[in-house]
Amino acid sequence: MAPSAASIVSNMSSRAATPRPSSYRYKSEKRGMTYNIMLVGQSGLGRRTFLNTLCEREVIPPSEPSSPDTANVADPMKFDTYEVNLEEEGTRISLKVIDAAGFGDGLDNTSCFKQLQDYIEAQFDEVLVEESRIKRNRRYRDHRLHVLIYFIAPTGHSLRELDIELIRRLGEYVNIIPVIGRADSLTVDELAGFKQNVMRDIDYYKLPVYNFCWDESDGDALKENREIMDFIPFSVVTCDEVIDNEFGSVRVRRYPWGTIEIDDESQCDFVLLRYIMLNSHIADLINYTEDVLYENYRTKKLEVGGFAEGEEEDDEEEAETPALSAKKQE
Repeated sequence: MAPSAASIVSNMSSRAATPRPSSYRYKSEKRGMTYNIMLVGQSGLGRRTFLNTLCEREVIPPSEPSSPDTANVADPMKFDTYEVNLEEEGTRISLKVIDAAGFGDGLDNTSCFKQLQDYIEAQFDEVLVEESRIKRNRRYRDHRLHVLIYFIAPTGHSLRELDIELIRRLGEYVNIIPVIGRADSLTVDELAGFKQNVMRDIDYYKLPVYNFCWDESDGDALKENREIMDFIPFSVVTCDEVIDNEFGSVRVRRYPWGTIEIDDESQCDFVLLRYIMLNSHIADLINYTEDVLYENYRTKKLEVGGFAEGEEEDDEEEAETPALSAKKQE
């Protein structure tokens, strides 16, 4: 019998209770860590409520209903940025979230792929420029994306062309974790079948989603990571209300026929996904970005001579992130 999400979280939590002094997580407990994620998916798949549920607070207020006159008009894709300070198991996390609003909402989404790729490459290029300086900026903030959460529409069938193209084009630049948005719209059997179909497509097209088993040096972690792979794509149901019962406060999504408890691992994979993103695998995601994805990009960039060294600037000047259409600070 496959282990449950709750048992995996429990095992990972026990191992993480005493991190090694040499580990990234251990070193970050005192100084905190900078962590950047991107949310990508078509409108209506719950990206915004996902972020609020992930951070356990309202980061993005509810959106205003669209006018009937413009309801069928797709807005151009834009990047909305939100910054949140979290503390998870004693570690301070400076979380930056980029929401790719409008992705996939048009009839022709070709430009969306280029916008996303250009944005991710721009963050790599910023680091290349910073590394080339003789005098480094002590206040420089690393904007490289550590994880991209991609929301798959719950069609119940298989991956669409849109999904395949995004993962294929961006997988070499960022750790992509696929999730099924609005998974509550599928029955238990439909969800299980849809997960199998998605993984079949990922294997068939050799799509580069994040491989939790990339580091095989730790035997215990490798076993857990193989178990985690069985949950991909993660089914996500997000919270729109907190109610009180005999066990305390419970995060739920309410329907005319009843409620779904977000933290009940038998109803969705949100608890496991959140623990992976903000606890057990945050160091792995950061390390893989810096040591593998960025280094691969840097090597290719230098080989083709496509990098111009930046001029030295005042090291007290805060580096800016290009191409953001909005920025909100909590």
